[in-house]
Amino acid sequence: MKEILITNDDGYEANGLIELRNALLELGDVRVTVVAPSSEKSACAHSLTLTKPLRFIKIDDDFFKLEDATPSDCVYLSFHALFNKKPDLVISGINHGSNLGEDITYSGTCGACMESILQDVPSIAFSQFYKNNSLSELGFDLAKDVVKYITKKVLNGDVCLPKRQFLNVNIPSVKRSDFKGYKVVPIGNRKYGTDAMLNRNPRGVEYYWLGNLKPDFTQINEENDLSEINAGYATITPIKVDLTAYESIDSLKKVF
Repeated sequence: MKEILITNDDGYEANGLIELRNALLELGDVRVTVVAPSSEKSACAHSLTLTKPLRFIKIDDDFFKLEDATPSDCVYLSFHALFNKKPDLVISGINHGSNLGEDITYSGTCGACMESILQDVPSIAFSQFYKNNSLSELGFDLAKDVVKYITKKVLNGDVCLPKRQFLNVNIPSVKRSDFKGYKVVPIGNRKYGTDAMLNRNPRGVEYYWLGNLKPDFTQINEENDLSEINAGYATITPIKVDLTAYESIDSLKKVF
């Protein structure tokens, strides 16, 4: 029996997490353990909690929330406290929203996968792209199909990634009947800016809410995850934690 640990950054009550668990249990001959943050931790990246203690709270059999934790905390502490032997696979998601382009550097969903592969456990991040009300209208039916299809290939050994690499998978916001299939593509570039809303509390003290950072997909010039998700494909991108810009090493050596 294969052991799978799942987590997310939307919190333990998120529909995407519940649907992910249900999809994996449909595979049969797997044991699924859920350890998820007690509240939403979107955009927490690969952060660990070092300034306060963490506590498991049991929700159901093999289902825990980790109080005040990040997704990376959930993976790190689960490996330490819940498993005699590390699981065969870690899956993070199904995220409510995409993790495309350089957004993966913000993503708590992807951060959990980074923690897993640092511990030499294969990992997959699943994210559901949506437009307007498509998440509530379409649900996670297609996403569950994608989860089962890709997870089977990883567990069966059809997919064998090098160490310290994980799969980042994004599911398009289309009906099953309009789904075009799978594309293995690199990440794309998007335009980034800043947005924040200034407010004042009743005593006149200023504070800011960071704005609603809507993706700018205008930089689609070639086949990548940004272009193909909009074309109706599920995108699969291998991600590694080695951030070295190797193409710049020789020129920097000449200077330094």
